[in-house]
Amino acid sequence: MSKLSIRDLQPAGKRVLVRVDFNVPLDDSLQITDDTRIRAALPSIEHLAKAGAKVILMSHLGRPKGAPNPKYSLKPAADRLAELTDAPVRFAEDCVGEKAEAAVAALKDGEILLLENVRFYPGEEKNDPEFSKQLAALGDLYVNDAFGTAHRAHASTAGVTEHLSPCAMGFLVEKELEYLVDKLEEPARPFVVIMGGAKVSDKIEVLNRLMGKADAFIIGGAMANTFRLAQGHQIGKSLAEPDKTDLALQILDKAEKNGIEFLLPADTRHTAEFRDDAPTEVTAPWGEGGAIPDDREGIDIGDQAIAEFSKKIGEAGTIVWNGPMGVFEKRGFDLGTKAVGKAIAENAKAVKIVGGGDSVTAANQFGFGEAMDHMSTGGGASLELLEGKELPGIAVLDEK
Repeated sequence: MSKLSIRDLQPAGKRVLVRVDFNVPLDDSLQITDDTRIRAALPSIEHLAKAGAKVILMSHLGRPKGAPNPKYSLKPAADRLAELTDAPVRFAEDCVGEKAEAAVAALKDGEILLLENVRFYPGEEKNDPEFSKQLAALGDLYVNDAFGTAHRAHASTAGVTEHLSPCAMGFLVEKELEYLVDKLEEPARPFVVIMGGAKVSDKIEVLNRLMGKADAFIIGGAMANTFRLAQGHQIGKSLAEPDKTDLALQILDKAEKNGIEFLLPADTRHTAEFRDDAPTEVTAPWGEGGAIPDDREGIDIGDQAIAEFSKKIGEAGTIVWNGPMGVFEKRGFDLGTKAVGKAIAENAKAVKIVGGGDSVTAANQFGFGEAMDHMSTGGGASLELLEGKELPGIAVLDEK
C-alpha cells in the first residue's frame, strides 16, 4: 500500500500525535499481565523521540462506556512504557482540556506523553467532530500505529486526520500492510490458508476472498464440524452451525470448481468431559464411517488429520494461519493446534503469517512465535484486511 510512512516525516521539534494500541490486559490489582502491545509500538515511539519530536500518545483501554473509570486508566501503561524506553515518559490525567493542554505545553523535544483513555469521552467512539478537533489541537502531525483499532472510524483513528497534516502510518501498521496485503498479492506457491475457530459464518468472507488466490485450505476447529454435518456425518454434541450447512456445501463446491484443495480433518478427537486432561478418543476416518457418539463432542483434530495437515503445511511457500484446530486452552485438547503450529514453524522456506487473535496466543503459548515472519496485532482488523475491506483508520492516511 502506498500510504505515507513515519519514515517520510520530518518530526524534529514537532508535536506528533500518535494513536497506539495500549489496550493491555490488567489483573485485579491493575497490574499489566501482558505488555506485548506496548512493546509492539516501541519502534515508532522511539524513532520519533530520537528524531527530536514531542511524542503524544493516544489510546483506549477496555470499555469504560464514555465516562472516566479508574479501572480503565492508562497510568499502568505509562509506567510500563517508562520501564521499556530510555526517553522520559509523562502521563496526562486527561486526553483533552486544560490538563492535557498543560501536559503537552510542558513537553520537551524527545519526550513522550501518554494521554488518559480516549474512551473516557463518548465522542471517541462516536467520531464526534468537536472531540476530534480537541484531540487534534494537541498535535502538529499525526501517526496511526494502532492496527488493532484501524477497522474502527473513531475520533482518534479517523476524525483527527481532518485537522492535521501530514497523517502517516507507523512501523507496526506498515508491517501489517506489508504482510497482510503486499505479500499476498503475488504469494510464493503453494499458498496454503489454515482456518480454524468456531464459526464458518465468521470466516466466510475470508474464504471467498482467498478462494481466488490460495492453492489449498486447511480447516479445523469447530467450523470443521459444520462441514462434516453438511456432508451427513454424525457429530454428537459438537459445536456447529446447523443453519450454515448449505453455505458449507457451497464453499466445498466452489473449491472443487476452482481446483483448490480443501482439506477437512480426516478424523476428530472427542470427549465426554470438557475439562483439562479429560479422556479422549479419536474417530475412525470420516470417509470410512467415522462418527462422534451422541453423548460426546469433538474438541480437536485427530491423529490422521495432524499427519495430513502437517505434510501439506511443510510443502507450502506461503502460509496464512487464522484460528486454532481445537480447544487448545485445555490440556489434552491442544494436540492439533500445537502440531499445526510446529509444522508452520519448521517450514523454513515459507512466508509464515499468523492472522491475529487466538492463533497468536497459541503460537506464543507453544513457543513458536519467534519462528513466524509476522504475527498480526489485530484480530478483527486482520480479518477485515484479509477479506479485502478498506480499513477506515488506514484509508484516511495520506498517500505518498
